[in-house]
Amino acid sequence: MRRPVPQQRRAKMTEPEEIVREDHHAIPEAGAFGRWIDRVAILPALGLVASMLILIQEVILRYVFNSPTIWAHETTVFLCASRDRHIRVVLIYDILPPRIRRLFDIVISTVCALSAGAFAWAAWQMVKRAAWRPDGSFRLETSGSAWNPPYPGILKILLMIALAVMAVQFVILAVNYARARR
Repeated sequence: MRRPVPQQRRAKMTEPEEIVREDHHAIPEAGAFGRWIDRVAILPALGLVASMLILIQEVILRYVFNSPTIWAHETTVFLCASRDRHIRVVLIYDILPPRIRRLFDIVISTVCALSAGAFAWAAWQMVKRAAWRPDGSFRLETSGSAWNPPYPGILKILLMIALAVMAVQFVILAVNYARARR
């Protein structure tokens, strides 16, 4: 479908205007790992859709039939992970020459890798308490509600994995920026 073209521009156009679409692909410096992450990111998005459907069902069951579930809230909290894009403030970044911009990319990726690594280590400390008993046997931490699912333990494990993956991806970015790989 074409956008309407203002009257004053119609006479000047020789070819139909194309609708500009924003492509969402991993940047080249992210490497194969970044492209894999970009493709797998659909899973958290599907979790959001499932959460929405569960909440709609819960509202109908609770307020129309006066029969709420015991699992809807915890399930939606578990499923609500979302894909996000890295945001950088480009006020200064855009006016820098390419060599300094590349140096910024290396430093920013290195700092982010160290931060994500430190948070992954902290998450590991939480996982140790949430997944293993003091005697060493495996048992996931549960919510303590009437349904009592193991979501807190699962979420802590997923958080640790996500932070470790982020740390690895930032290391890949830093190395590729340093190599000036495009």
